[in-house]
Amino acid sequence: MPFIPHTEDDIRAMLEAIGADSIEALFDEIPADLRIRHLDGVPETMSEPELARLMLERSEQDGRPLNFIGAGAYEHHIPAAVWEITTRGEFYSAYTPYQAEASQGTLQVIYEYQTMMTRLMAMDASNASLYDGASALAEAVLMAVRANRKSKSRKVLMPVAVHPAYRATTRTIVDNQDIDLIEVPYDPAGGHTPVEALKQYEGEDITALVIAQPNFFGILEDVDDLTDWAHANGALAIAVVNPMAAAMLTPPGRWGEKGVDIACGEGQPLGVPLASGGPYYGYMCCRKEHVRQMPGRIVGRTVDRDGRTGYTLTLQAREQHIRRSKATSNICTNQGLLVTASTIFMSIVGGAGLQRIARTSHANTRALVERFRDNPAVGPVFNRPYFHECVLKVGVPLDTILPALAEDNLLAGYALAQDYPELEDCLLVCATETKTQQDLDRYADAMNRVVGDNAATGRTAKPKMA
Repeated sequence: MPFIPHTEDDIRAMLEAIGADSIEALFDEIPADLRIRHLDGVPETMSEPELARLMLERSEQDGRPLNFIGAGAYEHHIPAAVWEITTRGEFYSAYTPYQAEASQGTLQVIYEYQTMMTRLMAMDASNASLYDGASALAEAVLMAVRANRKSKSRKVLMPVAVHPAYRATTRTIVDNQDIDLIEVPYDPAGGHTPVEALKQYEGEDITALVIAQPNFFGILEDVDDLTDWAHANGALAIAVVNPMAAAMLTPPGRWGEKGVDIACGEGQPLGVPLASGGPYYGYMCCRKEHVRQMPGRIVGRTVDRDGRTGYTLTLQAREQHIRRSKATSNICTNQGLLVTASTIFMSIVGGAGLQRIARTSHANTRALVERFRDNPAVGPVFNRPYFHECVLKVGVPLDTILPALAEDNLLAGYALAQDYPELEDCLLVCATETKTQQDLDRYADAMNRVVGDNAATGRTAKPKMA
């Protein structure tokens, strides 16, 4: 609904109704010496054309570079209808749906979202989102400790190939709760987490194993073997999955003989644009036997006394969201607007559309890597299949070539050495369905030129392999 400012008559009528002489009188409880009469840091009022021009100038400062960075935040095409619907007043300003009689529209959207996520992940139940993928993994670890009652160790195996920010966030949240995160190394040739790396923990009391698909390097893990190992050793399996990849790959609910116990991750690929760092939202699904340990809101479908379909928050008391001492978790905000966008996105695109996006993204990344086949200075680090990201070794220091490519309006990828020192001068690159063949050619031509120019001047490096 458009904003309509109050007229002077409106203001006067409201003041008369509440018995106040003026708007200033509404703030008489604030001591005079605490009031600020002038906001010196706020500029003078602008006209609408002046403000529009200012905002355009500010936005142009960001530029419109060709983006090949992924690393957990992905650029996908979002149909225009998604956010046209999402920003309607009914959704945009909807409050927490505690009162079911006043929130049926919001509750139904969340219910449809949960249904779509359980089908995408082949799981039994879904919540109504968490803050982001990193905190979703932290919550999944806490949930696994609660749910695996046979385990007393509170030890969780965390592969190093899981997103570094996810690992850091999880450690920050669980470290002071006597939960031991044990790092598992990745294979230096394949970039994956081999089952052999877990053998030393066989026979120990392990609470859970985290499995990423794909992992941070874009590599596809042996998820069936890892899931079966977890269950064979009395541990729960926690999947961290790119939801777009789940449209093309085997969903976590079908990994191994039984499927994983908990699936979580970042929902941003499903209709949420890249917007200077957020907002994002995390998703979480689980098997039915663990549903009462799942944090966040859960919406259920029921019927009223007249037999009509209705929706309501279910399985959890309100303490779950507002009383720390009584709660399983204190996830209060459910990032509902972004969940709404994802629901609309998945409805418009459909299952076949999600598969098409995933396949095109995979094909584009393979095509990009193939363009460096004849350049001995640039090539893949790992020898296993990947989804839509790949680690490239570059024979020139990245602190030289990345600025040069940025000057050419190219964001060339994510430098891995800051998180993995052994991968010095290695670049994580991503190409989604938004990239054309001309975009791939432009990237490859610019990279080959910059690498060649630096090699000619003697600025070469030997990337250190893991």
